[in-house]
Amino acid sequence: QVQLVESGGGLVQAGESLRLSCAASGSISSIDSMGWYRQVSGKQRELVAVIRSGGSRSYADSVKGRFTISRDNAKNTVYLQMNSLKPEDTAVYYCYELRAGVTYWGQGTQVTVSS
Repeated sequence: QVQLVESGGGLVQAGESLRLSCAASGSISSIDSMGWYRQVSGKQRELVAVIRSGGSRSYADSVKGRFTISRDNAKNTVYLQMNSLKPEDTAVYYCYELRAGVTYWGQGTQVTVSS
């Protein structure tokens, strides 16, 4: 059973930065993709960023130019560097991993951006 543990969320002011980490219990070198979703209470979960097995990356339009996803295969960890944060980035951020057709989720980490 794959486990994903997120960390790095918190409360920041608009314009500041945070880095989220997602540590996987198994090797991520051969996964299909990993990434981050976010969800605001009462709304659908939104894809924020994804990094695929070949290294390609995609971002939601709302975070392009501000967020960067990366991974460290040696540490089995994916990161989300979030710069120039805005109040509308406030959400619970969930890490996911797609492995052999099965999606695994982390428990979520709260990010709150005050204006």
